[in-house]
Amino acid sequence: MINPHAVELTSLVLLAPLLLLGLATRKRRRSPAGSRLAGFAAKRRLAAVSVGLAAMAIRAALLPIHPPPVPAIMDEYGYLLAADTYASGRAANPAHPFWENFETFSVLSQPTYASKYPPAQGLALAAGILLAHNAWVGVWLSIGAMCTAIVWMLQGWLPPRWALLGGVLVLLRIAIGSYWMDSYWGGAVAATGGALLFGALPRLMRRGRVRDGLILGAGLAILANSRPFEGLLAAMPAVVALAVWAWPRGRQALRTLAPAAVVLGIAATAMLAYNHAVTGSPWRMPYQVHEAQYAVAPLFWFQHLRPQPVYRHAVMKAVWTGVARDVYVNNFRVGLLSASLTKLENVWAFFLGPLLTVPLIALPWALGAKRLRLIYITLAVFLFGVLLEIDVVPHYAAPVTALIYLTVIQCLRYFRARGAYRRILVRAIPVILAGTLGSLYALEAGGTSFLHEHYSWCFAKPGNLERARIARQLEGTAGRHLVLLRYGPHHEPYTEWVYNRADIDGAKVVWAREMDAERNRALIEYFSGRQVWLLDPDEPNASLKPYPTPQRELSLVNQKR
Repeated sequence: MINPHAVELTSLVLLAPLLLLGLATRKRRRSPAGSRLAGFAAKRRLAAVSVGLAAMAIRAALLPIHPPPVPAIMDEYGYLLAADTYASGRAANPAHPFWENFETFSVLSQPTYASKYPPAQGLALAAGILLAHNAWVGVWLSIGAMCTAIVWMLQGWLPPRWALLGGVLVLLRIAIGSYWMDSYWGGAVAATGGALLFGALPRLMRRGRVRDGLILGAGLAILANSRPFEGLLAAMPAVVALAVWAWPRGRQALRTLAPAAVVLGIAATAMLAYNHAVTGSPWRMPYQVHEAQYAVAPLFWFQHLRPQPVYRHAVMKAVWTGVARDVYVNNFRVGLLSASLTKLENVWAFFLGPLLTVPLIALPWALGAKRLRLIYITLAVFLFGVLLEIDVVPHYAAPVTALIYLTVIQCLRYFRARGAYRRILVRAIPVILAGTLGSLYALEAGGTSFLHEHYSWCFAKPGNLERARIARQLEGTAGRHLVLLRYGPHHEPYTEWVYNRADIDGAKVVWAREMDAERNRALIEYFSGRQVWLLDPDEPNASLKPYPTPQRELSLVNQKR
């Protein structure tokens, strides 16, 4: 198997000298193509929208060789439940009478049946269901919106052509081939929220338009409903900057900020209503209730382990008291410094990698730009804050995506201003990045398998293809079905099969955990009229088997007689 980072490094080593030589031997005059590109970038709205549409068009063109993703991660199923719930017109579903058989990860079973996550990502997926009966269409649309928002944000801080270059880097690096596009895990929604916030901020301070106030409020609302903690970290320096700016301006500043306050007021009211619908309390988020019910390890390393709750299923105990607890303990086993470096490496590998690290050589000089001090302060505060968390996955850093690429572009601007050969680097990086991405997809089309890592910038790990295969088999079979899962002794805890639609009773296929005989009998009676199957996914070539109900056993005995 090939590691995508190895392909990137190979492209950098092999292509860079050839490209640099070719660009260096060109006549130093402004090319017609460069002039046309600068003219296109100057049409700000068109440029921003074009980058978003290009990301969507390229990914759509790749569907024959790289189809929509199959979910695998627990979080994905949690978001898909939210999407199904919202698309059905509900904030939450009533708790099921047999909720213990359906208890699973990333999902609340009590006091309601709902996703544990904030609603923004689920709403994006629900849009895909409503528009095209496909949740991945929501992912696809959110990626396009993210690219457009990031270019718009960069235009507020940089000249148009540099903002366009930043959008192209985002498109090539994370929009087309990363797990943000090829999973249901999220990332693009929170990145859009951060881009809207930091794109509206300088515009609001300069012009004070109502539109910019509304966009700023929308950005804050999206962050609060996608990545609440990380969104707060990203927003704090911006809010402080707004307060410092508003203080000497008095009432004029209040009128300028009023549209943002209105949006935030509406969002806060909706959030309280949502919490009440899911948890029964406007002040308790679903995530809080879920952690109180199941988690042993805390969210931050400075917190202590919680008492172990009662678990009704061995696999859930194995995850919460085993794998999840081990992640917490590992922070202290390897040392907080080493653990922090690993977290930073996860973020670096996804957003930058070897190629986009090269411009950061100029970071000490780029930090001298006074206009961007707020950006650098925000990144510093954000990175310090996320290192307090037990684990850091790249989409945790989604709120500062636009800020990361703004920093990269500022470093490239410094390079360009320092001579002809350094200007070549600005042109070489997007070309090499595009070549790397093209090489990866060409290898995939040729049948090459990759060392998949969820933190890798390209090619998410394949989903639970076996579960998808069996689900398709049952969906194509007449009648309705109930599948009882029986895991083997060596089951991988994070490979979970028990996930259901928002309307469990109305679903064609229902997935449930096998429990004790009495509970199983009651469950089968509740779903009378369904074909009941037993499935052990840990068996080689796992297949459905008719469940040995008492009635079936009696029938087999009569047949033998």
